[in-house]
Amino acid sequence: MIADDVEKLRKALSAEHAAVFAYGLIGARTTGSLRARVTGAYDAHRARRDQLRSYITGRGGTPSEPEPAYELPLVPSSGADAVRLAVLVESGVTAAYLELVAADDAALRKFAALAMQESAARSYGFKPSITTAFPGTSQPR
Repeated sequence: MIADDVEKLRKALSAEHAAVFAYGLIGARTTGSLRARVTGAYDAHRARRDQLRSYITGRGGTPSEPEPAYELPLVPSSGADAVRLAVLVESGVTAAYLELVAADDAALRKFAALAMQESAARSYGFKPSITTAFPGTSQPR
């Protein structure tokens, strides 16, 4: 149903609004190569946000608007905190797209799956290293 898909799109859009807010804060508190990576993530989330708004209006819906501020799990005061927050943001965005993967429209399912893949890849890109092996495999080197 189109109405169900619009609601799923709105939830994903809300997550993207929160991500843009968080990355704005993270970017203001980082420098160097970390700031460049954060800027790339910020731009990617802005682009996804804009795509979601278009999908919603194209289906006759009203996009959710961003909140003036978002409660974050932590406010970064160091590069390590910025990385932790970025990983949390990406995990949250990935989870928000899970429902959209079940959309009736196949194009939306593909869009959501790609968005989840990108967020998961960004999340792992921010982690300095994977410290535990996947169950059943040898320890990472």
